[in-house]
Amino acid sequence: MIKLIATDMDGTLLKSNGELPDEFSTVLNNLIDKGIMFCVASGRQYFTLRDNMAEFKDKITFIAENGACIYKNDEELFSKTLDRAMAKEVLEDLNKLPDCKAVLCGEKSAYVLDKSIEFIDEVRKYYHKCTTANSFDEIDDEFFKIAIYDPKGPANNSNLLLSQKWSKKLQLTISGQVWLDVGRTDINKGTAIKSLQSKFGITEAECMAFGDYYNDVPMLESVYHSYVMENAPDGVKKHGRFIAKSNDACGVIQVIKELP
Repeated sequence: MIKLIATDMDGTLLKSNGELPDEFSTVLNNLIDKGIMFCVASGRQYFTLRDNMAEFKDKITFIAENGACIYKNDEELFSKTLDRAMAKEVLEDLNKLPDCKAVLCGEKSAYVLDKSIEFIDEVRKYYHKCTTANSFDEIDDEFFKIAIYDPKGPANNSNLLLSQKWSKKLQLTISGQVWLDVGRTDINKGTAIKSLQSKFGITEAECMAFGDYYNDVPMLESVYHSYVMENAPDGVKKHGRFIAKSNDACGVIQVIKELP
């Protein structure tokens, strides 16, 4: 029997236009009636996820910042932050790549040092609570991760530069076509799922997860019922036991509707 379902947002639960599937409300209410925990797991900050799912926020467990924190009913169930000195050094190294810009993903807010309107508009798609700062040292917060905006594509740019120095100390995860997440080596969506499994006494066999990108792989590997979206890169598909229809075909909802 399934007791926990976790899904990524972009490219997975959400359609390409950013909207939820039409049947989402009905399906979610059915899950709640059955006592099944429903989680959204995303690289987005908690404040953004809560806004995105405002109508359903009391029925959903939020795994934010790629697993660095978990919230349920506005209560923090789990969180781990970066070493500040290490975060500052990463930013200094990133300055060697002038096309790249950083988002410091904090507990209180996200922060950007680059104040260009175009960049801030892009950041606020994912970080609704975002603050500009003049320097790293003036920010009074702890950071879950650093999200790097790399318009050249992180695979052959920022990831290559930073991994030479940081791959053994920090976890570098390509989380989108132009995004690279830098976080703790002991944090990912999978560790968040394992934390929930432990806290609520749920086994891997009682969990289902959906994802479409590389940052979803640890989550997929933490459950038995692992579904990769049809629209996912081929490199991700090998990490799931099953394939779900694409996000635009509402694959997540279609699979869930088949549950007894």
